[in-house]
Amino acid sequence: MSGLPSYDLQLKASEDRKRLHTSVAELKSHMRDSLDVNKQLQEHFGIACAAAALLGLVAGYSVSGLFVRS
Repeated sequence: MSGLPSYDLQLKASEDRKRLHTSVAELKSHMRDSLDVNKQLQEHFGIACAAAALLGLVAGYSVSGLFVRS
């Protein structure tokens, strides 16, 4: 093998598992924050309002177009 005693290899594996566990926990926390709809709406309220207004405008013109066209 590489000449390292098995205890050293076990220590290195344990440290690697801890580092992996920590990085996964950080990723979960980041994804939970990123996918929180209420938080995103609070941070980007203006864009959300503009998108809702544009969607309402397009939907209104589409529905009224069904009744006006001959």
